[in-house]
Amino acid sequence: MKVTAYEEWIKMDLIQRPRRLRSSETLRKMVRETRMDKSSLIYPLFVKEGTGIEEEIPSMEGQYRYSVDRLPYELERLEKAGVTKVMLFGIPDHKDEVGSGAYSPDGIVQRALREAKKRFPDIYFITDVCMCEYTSHGHCGVLCGHDVNNDETLKLLAKTALSHVEAGADMVAPSDMMDGRIRAIRETLDEAGHYMTPVMSYAVKYASAFYGPFRDAAGSAPSFGDRKSYQMDYHNRREGMKEALTDIEEGADIIMVKPAMSYLDMVSEISKAVNVPVAAYSVSGEYAMVKAAAKMGWIDEEKIICEMAVSAYRAGAQIYITYFAKELAQFMDEGRIG
Repeated sequence: MKVTAYEEWIKMDLIQRPRRLRSSETLRKMVRETRMDKSSLIYPLFVKEGTGIEEEIPSMEGQYRYSVDRLPYELERLEKAGVTKVMLFGIPDHKDEVGSGAYSPDGIVQRALREAKKRFPDIYFITDVCMCEYTSHGHCGVLCGHDVNNDETLKLLAKTALSHVEAGADMVAPSDMMDGRIRAIRETLDEAGHYMTPVMSYAVKYASAFYGPFRDAAGSAPSFGDRKSYQMDYHNRREGMKEALTDIEEGADIIMVKPAMSYLDMVSEISKAVNVPVAAYSVSGEYAMVKAAAKMGWIDEEKIICEMAVSAYRAGAQIYITYFAKELAQFMDEGRIG
């Protein structure tokens, strides 16, 4: 039978065969470019006033608000799963114009930290530093008319961060997007002797519709207007780089990109440009969409969870903040992702 020129080319000249390294599961895992580890996972937790409370968040199936006395049960589950980093968000009963519950020594986060650190010394506690859950108007700082007063807010953010650290926080993570807040927090912590406490900055935080379920969970939706005057316009790339570099100059130890899924280009660019670790926050809207689509039978939930996580690490994140942390830890244990 006559051999065609194409067949002869295939036979003689096909030296490069990328499929060779895809031929078995063992080989695919051996040459894997992106690897994950449970030590890089952070799990967000909501703690609220009251006792005996473990209430499911309607827009985030499988996620709960916990009172301080119920929080240890979830921390125990996390520790058993191998998830040893959590980020605490507080939900107070009382709110006022200046968000005094955020920096009160007896605030909900402060009390939760003191109790949790006694019982779970091996868990690493990170706290969200912001005002929106604590202000009666739902904005991330004190107001001057209908505008957030940037410089006055810095004083309260620094006060909040210090109160968290004094209550036992291992790291603070300011999410407010006020100009200069990293420097204000760093200087305040250093002056109080907490110069070894790291600051993870929500540096590249966009004004995103993906935050909707979180605002339901934390009761933090603004009572008027929006947050576009301080959170970033999602059309902008260079602005995100500017925010990241500015925060590093002010003392940020870790830079966060938020949300994750729709902003992987920013994760990639930031990770190449900075000399500090980069975190990606897979936010409430991403979680809720996966849960809703899986419930309808439209997607394979496990595979989507894994694919989303790997995409963040592949883009350049070293830290992944996710409501799916327990599931990912289980998948790693079972060898289904890694």
